Amino acid sequence: MSFSSEFFSRALPCLTWLPSVDRGTLRADLFAGFTNATIVLPQAIAFATIAGLPPEFGIYTAMITPIVAAIFGSSMVMISGPTTAISAVVFNALYLKHDPGSAAFIESALILTLLVGAFQLALGVAKLGRLVTFVSHSVLVGFTAAAAVLIGISQMGDVLGVQVARGGTVVERAYNLVTSVDVVNWRSIVIAVFTLILVLVFRRISVRLPGFMLALIGGGLLAWLLDARENGVSMVGELPSITPSFYLPNVTLESAGSLSESAFAIALIALLEAVSIGRAFATRTHTRFNANQEIIGQGMSNLVGGLFQAYPGSGSFTRSGVNYEAGAKTPISAIISSILLGGMLFFVAPLVSLTPLPAMAGIILYVAWKLIDRKEIRHVLRSSRSDSAVVIATILAGLFVRLEFAIYVGVILSLLIFLSNSARPKLAISSPDPGSTRRSFRNVIAHSLVECPEIVFARIDGAVYFGSVETIEAEFRKLERDHAGQLHLVLVLKGVGEIDLAAADMMVEEHLRRQARGGALYIVARYPPMLKRLRKLRVIETIGAENVFESKGTAIEQLVSRLADDTCRNCSARVFLECKGRPGAPELEPRTPEAEEAKIIEALANAREEELAAVSDAAAAPVGQDEAPPANDESDEATSKRPPAAAADA
Repeated sequence: MSFSSEFFSRALPCLTWLPSVDRGTLRADLFAGFTNATIVLPQAIAFATIAGLPPEFGIYTAMITPIVAAIFGSSMVMISGPTTAISAVVFNALYLKHDPGSAAFIESALILTLLVGAFQLALGVAKLGRLVTFVSHSVLVGFTAAAAVLIGISQMGDVLGVQVARGGTVVERAYNLVTSVDVVNWRSIVIAVFTLILVLVFRRISVRLPGFMLALIGGGLLAWLLDARENGVSMVGELPSITPSFYLPNVTLESAGSLSESAFAIALIALLEAVSIGRAFATRTHTRFNANQEIIGQGMSNLVGGLFQAYPGSGSFTRSGVNYEAGAKTPISAIISSILLGGMLFFVAPLVSLTPLPAMAGIILYVAWKLIDRKEIRHVLRSSRSDSAVVIATILAGLFVRLEFAIYVGVILSLLIFLSNSARPKLAISSPDPGSTRRSFRNVIAHSLVECPEIVFARIDGAVYFGSVETIEAEFRKLERDHAGQLHLVLVLKGVGEIDLAAADMMVEEHLRRQARGGALYIVARYPPMLKRLRKLRVIETIGAENVFESKGTAIEQLVSRLADDTCRNCSARVFLECKGRPGAPELEPRTPEAEEAKIIEALANAREEELAAVSDAAAAPVGQDEAPPANDESDEATSKRPPAAAADA
């Protein structure tokens, strides 16, 4: 690929999938786009209502955002646009500053969209998309649950047909609702409940049906039969325009500064939604997904959308799911959906004004209910205390404080828990298991194993850095008390990815302490970057290169040979096979060619078995537990650099 073509494919990712478009994919995308267009119209109006904006701004977002995200994004089936959670955050970010629906409110929403797009594009261009991964899944689960409750409470005024002061936390809105319920409008309640029932029925029949639109039509017909407008039931109202136009908001330093905090929170939430949805559907469609490119696509969609009267959007799981189920093959389905939506508005726009707000509230209540992932919340609460704390804290922050602040609470708590866990690595003491044919190293306590009276093997499982130095030093002192006679410490660093200067100083200090008592610190490390790091931090220079080994087998071979003859002569443990050649050991059987050949074959078989076991253990290793896993059995890679005759000593 030439430089120019590579540049354009990165700048316009659509160039990579456009060649795959043919008559078959176009037919599938056309059907999927039409299905989505019928679904998104009532959704867009509902989400704009949640955001405190006139209905047309939800439609503009549903028309502009998907086209730009399809051109610059990475997912083949994801469709972007207005979403429930982001709509709720937009409202909470602006309602204290301006009256919902006012010109100032709309202007701030458009400025907010530009800021969200700028933050997202900056993260994508700087290739800092991995920062999004710091917003854990538990944070998103808790945040969406809090947003759902907030959205549900906000719609109860329209359901009951009463005027309620908008804005505030869930508790404040609930209080305002209770104090405002003087005389409810039974027609509003009937219309809302009837519309909600229709949605449930149509969704149960088929997700491909335009259930929201059919439910709205049903709610509108019922409102007409009940003569609702003349009896105090509010309507959506006419759309002043059905096509977006270019508009440059008046962005000032003051307005940008006052909205930047909320914009960054929305940018994170939107990116987490989009990346999660994109990865999920990439797995289903067996297509490649570039998270960083998708971040750029989302940033571009919000930047362009902000110039065409759209408010912040992201990947929509509902629309993406329908798109996938409808058989979409390429992002052209998203573009077709937006074009068809614009065409449909010419015919149905007059009917929008006849849509009763209680019917819209019924649909929004359904959306809010589906937004709460009850199954995942139960799973988190049952499986992990730390994740449970994150979910609960995020929900409480969303209910009692500002909704966008909840995302920060969840992220900060997640990081604190991670740092707390990483600062507590485990020091596992192991010894060869005589009951194993491979003499594998296993946990001493768990398997009640005998240790060498002179040498102790300890493996560090976890991060070794300045934050965990204190914990490791405490483990060393405990080891010194409980294993006072074992002056030689072999520290296995295979479970360690990186060390820093504080950790290096700790190892040197431990070596000097043991050296003063007549022993030493030895290190087992094979990973080349780890060895390079140990050299750079002068650990190897201090303890001596002869005390650094690539495997436990090599360490055993060298250390046993260095022990004093009198020490071995009086030892009855005989933990290592190398002990057979030391003073006081029983007479060795004479070596024969057949025995040597058998040992070589056994060594090769053991090495192969250890490789397979290591791969299996790595594949089955648990991720994200509350605490570091208990010290597991260790298989010694043993004999990688030992002669065949000593292969079984691992």
